[in-house]
Amino acid sequence: MNDMKNKSRDSEQLFRRVWKDYESGVAYNSRINLYSTVENNENFFIGKQWEGVQSNGLPTPVFNFLKRVTLFTVSSISSSSLKINAAPISNAEPLNTDEALAEILNTEFDSIFERNGIMNMIREFVRNAAVDGDGAMHTYFDPDAETGQKAKGAIRTEIIENTRVFFGNPNDKSVQKQPYIIISARRMAEEVRERARVNGCPDWEAVMPDSGDMSVSRNVEGDGRTTVLLRYRRDRKTGRILAYECTKDAEIRPEWDTGLSLYPISWLCWDYVQDCYHGQALITGLIPNQIFVNKLFAMAMISLMTTAYPKVVYDKTRVAKWDSRVGAAIGINGGDVNNVAKIIDPAAVSPQISQFIEIAVEYTQTFLGATPTALGDVNPDNSSAIIALQRASSIPLEITKQNLYQCIEELGRIYLDFMKSYYGLRYVKTSSGEWTDFDFGRLGDMSMSLKLDVGASAYWSEIASLQTLDNLLKQGKIDVPDYLERLPEGYITKKQELIEKLRSATLQ
Repeated sequence: MNDMKNKSRDSEQLFRRVWKDYESGVAYNSRINLYSTVENNENFFIGKQWEGVQSNGLPTPVFNFLKRVTLFTVSSISSSSLKINAAPISNAEPLNTDEALAEILNTEFDSIFERNGIMNMIREFVRNAAVDGDGAMHTYFDPDAETGQKAKGAIRTEIIENTRVFFGNPNDKSVQKQPYIIISARRMAEEVRERARVNGCPDWEAVMPDSGDMSVSRNVEGDGRTTVLLRYRRDRKTGRILAYECTKDAEIRPEWDTGLSLYPISWLCWDYVQDCYHGQALITGLIPNQIFVNKLFAMAMISLMTTAYPKVVYDKTRVAKWDSRVGAAIGINGGDVNNVAKIIDPAAVSPQISQFIEIAVEYTQTFLGATPTALGDVNPDNSSAIIALQRASSIPLEITKQNLYQCIEELGRIYLDFMKSYYGLRYVKTSSGEWTDFDFGRLGDMSMSLKLDVGASAYWSEIASLQTLDNLLKQGKIDVPDYLERLPEGYITKKQELIEKLRSATLQ
């Protein structure tokens, strides 16, 4: 009986300590203005660029060149095809056995990538880093997921906002060096209460809706949801990752051993900030340029609306009312008609306004590598030159690109960690297409190295292929049927019929 009371007291102290750590993380993010910065950046990215400005009926134009620059930058970084490859680095078993294991792992990596839509997720991952400062992915194991074969349970990866992730040491951006990591989420209180009851938590009835996640300013009180905290920490004795789930007032699931040796968090900073785990967003430094362009357009619009049209000044002592109808006669009360009225010419708008707008947009794009050639604002007459210029423009983004590749490699290690801990004996597909049972528990006794293979962007690869094929055809190295067979799909309709017709004509 005393043991149960002590256990309940310890769990109560634990969820209160976790909530206190969460509050400390929110306070740190508030000190560096993370929440206001993220909200402002998101508004500017989607085009809400006059938030909080009292326009009083004046024009509020938005010429959102920031979005185009940001999407170009994100596409330049994430357009390459990525593939994780495993290779044995130990000879504890015969070489052919190690290679067979590597083939099974590579097939499983491909399956996980396809099931989770990792390539699409990477684009969102990089987009969040560019707009918010950080990209974050959380990986977990779903035991109820159906994979379509005998195996049950699947590894899942989800995108989470950087405002929902709290590092135990906010001065260190390294994920695996953290004493703990907390992830906050908003869930329906009724659902959370039921999970706490099923998990045998004594205070499950204390789970009630709250006013909102402290890290998000847009929550509405009374929406029936509560803030749920998932904390990961590393056990000092075993080095394994322990997880714990709670709310402010109750425990949802007692602390459990995940069996993992790595934190299941992938973290990408767009631009590193010293002594801070949050990065600097791409958009943050460009917002003043966008405001400058919008204000110049707004003031030019006001000027045009008030002074761009000619005005008529007339003598009211001689003309009772001016008639502006086309062709209408205007009667005057005696005197010379030449001095009755005068037209005031409109004021001219300085051409420097449009020049400065163009310069601001052009310089902003050029400094980020988004040159007219890279953006596709030129005729693609010379594909080789376009490829060279595209590669040159991507050089400033190389550091961020390499950081992304490192994150995806780390994601592969996290997947491997999950395979060791959760798969066990599993029905898997081999590289030859056959299905067989494989014990993933063997991975715990073996050392595997992971390598990320990066392929070229599909669009630029097609241009290079077309240029090469054109040159081979012009030089007479290949004939037309060979050219058509190697032509990428989508350029010629009924391509196979044309090839067969040409082949038949050649035989005749």
